[in-house]
Amino acid sequence: MTAPGTNTYLVGTRDPILIDTGAGAAGYVALLDGYLQSRGWARPARVLLTHRHRDHMGGVAALRARFPGLPVAKMRHRDAALPEPIEDLRDGEVVRGDGVTLVPLYTPGHASDHLCYYLVEEKALFTGDVVLGGSTTVIPPDDGDLADYMASLRRLQQLDVARIYPAHGPVIEDAPAKLREYVEHRFERERQILAALAGDRATIPEIVAHVYVGVSPALHGAAAMSVQSHLRALEKQGRVKERVVSGEPSRWELA
Repeated sequence: MTAPGTNTYLVGTRDPILIDTGAGAAGYVALLDGYLQSRGWARPARVLLTHRHRDHMGGVAALRARFPGLPVAKMRHRDAALPEPIEDLRDGEVVRGDGVTLVPLYTPGHASDHLCYYLVEEKALFTGDVVLGGSTTVIPPDDGDLADYMASLRRLQQLDVARIYPAHGPVIEDAPAKLREYVEHRFERERQILAALAGDRATIPEIVAHVYVGVSPALHGAAAMSVQSHLRALEKQGRVKERVVSGEPSRWELA
């Protein structure tokens, strides 16, 4: 689901800012420490998190053990448990490093606390899980929202962005094309779900099996979350409705 893992980025010419920390995988801190030493850097100046998911902030504790007092910041929003202390970071609250200027952008949809970071000097964007390299992102029904996600993509399209540094997958060199592709993909997925409903595929597993043909069954759970988010968005628009029968899976139909 996360392909080769979670990307983390050092940004700056000296005393760099670290964006995200990974999941806390064994060996990460040693690898980071070795790289810092090879560049003549003692430690990261601070950590900026894109959002609360474990594969992005799971490494905070190990990094703090290696670098005591390391400042960590994210947007505090609906957070149940965080590796305290965490500084609250808000949309547009400029973060300056050595030779770099990062502007946090509130981009909910994948997660309600999600921040992307715009690197002014490069016209580049650290997108966390809003835009990925080589795949599309999941919209979890618990804390995600498809309408918010589409609004976030449109906001990013209004920026002067050349390159995207995603949290999963390779760097994206043509940012406008990728953002356009992501918007078009969501509309195409919506059409596919409506077509599945028109073909009497009424439950989410039936819709997933129809829409995600050729996708590994191991990923069908993640696909089901995105399908559910699409259905909830269509329900708000009055285009589909849910029928709930006690003891049976929910069934969906065109309104």
